[in-house]
Amino acid sequence: MISIWQLEVEPVIKFEQLQLDPPPLTLDEGTRALPGGGYTTFRTFHKYQVLKLADHFERLEETARLAGHAIKLDRPAVKSALRQAISVFPYDEERIRISIDFSQSPGAIFIMLEALKVPGPFEYQMGVKVVTRWLHRQNPKAKLTDFIETAAEVRKDIPAGMNEALMISEDQQVLEGLSSNFFAVLKGIIYTADQEVLSGITRSLVIKFIEEDKTPLKLEGIPIDQLTGLDEAFLTSTSRAVLPVTEIDGKKVGKGVPGSFTQKIMAGYWAKIEQELETIS
Repeated sequence: MISIWQLEVEPVIKFEQLQLDPPPLTLDEGTRALPGGGYTTFRTFHKYQVLKLADHFERLEETARLAGHAIKLDRPAVKSALRQAISVFPYDEERIRISIDFSQSPGAIFIMLEALKVPGPFEYQMGVKVVTRWLHRQNPKAKLTDFIETAAEVRKDIPAGMNEALMISEDQQVLEGLSSNFFAVLKGIIYTADQEVLSGITRSLVIKFIEEDKTPLKLEGIPIDQLTGLDEAFLTSTSRAVLPVTEIDGKKVGKGVPGSFTQKIMAGYWAKIEQELETIS
């Protein structure tokens, strides 16, 4: 089940739960049923704690600017609405999406919640399989809801057992996943695309850890023809955290198991977020 709320702040603050027909079963279904706009997605920890909420608000405002809309969030009102929606949602941890309407009533805010689902222990221990697809975002720094429809169409053709599809640019660079960022490890250097991808919050924390660890990092996509020679690879996203990739397009990555760099980054990420969590008040 998912829960959908609408927040209006002018002329007075109004926050109410919506009932769509038919009821959407996932955040993506709910998003596609709402007016088009921008969005951000994050998860809760210990019910009311979140990671870098201000960064998510800034991402929404940046997306609005890139889409040609001068929208400023009423952050206290959004925080209050989030707290209220979470308090009546019957799960201890949630995946939350905030979207802003750019098409019908510009500035209207929607808050959607679903029970958090994360990869299982086996996937973190053994890694996951992914495929590549020739695709890129038209406005790569804007997180626009219309891409959710594009991603849904791509997912229809992804073979069973694949965790993600990696997008490949016209100049043959690996960009990001449909709902994740991608990191590759080759000869002791970590690569991740920068200019043509979304600046994920999880990605930024991982990059910060890599830099603090003084591991060599290049903010550029790995060429597709080098995928077969990778030593390691991993995905980052809200629900995945840091998830090892051990097979791409049917070919083993490295030794086919999560490598030492990936394992170190996984551990470092979880240690770092415990220092960064904040309570929605």
